[in-house]
Amino acid sequence: MSTNEQRHKLYLKQKALLDTFVERNAISREQYEKSLHDLTEKMGEKLPEESET
Repeated sequence: MSTNEQRHKLYLKQKALLDTFVERNAISREQYEKSLHDLTEKMGEKLPEESET
């Protein structure tokens, strides 16, 4: 598995964890959005809005 594939897999795991936190009200929607944005930016992933255009 390449480094990019490993990084993407880690990103998906971290996003799933954030999803779980917000679903269970452990964090607010605002905290989720901020954390997801920061995670996406730091890991070099594209934001969902960017990939749809």
